[in-house]
Amino acid sequence: MANALYDKGREGFLTGQIHWDTDVVKAVLIDAADYTVNLATHQFLSDIPTAARVATSDGFTSKTAAAGVADAADFTFAAVSGDPVEALVIYQDTGSESTSRLIAYIDTATGLPVTPNGGDINVAWDDGANKIFKL
Repeated sequence: MANALYDKGREGFLTGQIHWDTDVVKAVLIDAADYTVNLATHQFLSDIPTAARVATSDGFTSKTAAAGVADAADFTFAAVSGDPVEALVIYQDTGSESTSRLIAYIDTATGLPVTPNGGDINVAWDDGANKIFKL
């Protein structure tokens, strides 16, 4: 699979249910052995089994949106241990798994896959034209 946006995430942007600049947006490291992505039907964090979630980030900072391109500050998952990580999912965190909308599935990036060893995992977003993603 290649990096892609969830259909319901795109819908959330178009219907005003996701506000990149003001909503809490986080990322979760994913063990693909425990999660089979379905971009067409998966909508909420609750669609990703707990066993597939290796670590969750803090809320993104310095978010920008220009010309349909989403960006944010680079960040670090601190002291990660657990299952191998093959992907990262970006989601809107509402405080409830059943309403936290999935936005993007990223499995093609420098450093993926990675096997956690208790150390930090740094995420540096692309500095190219599409940054994190482009709608």
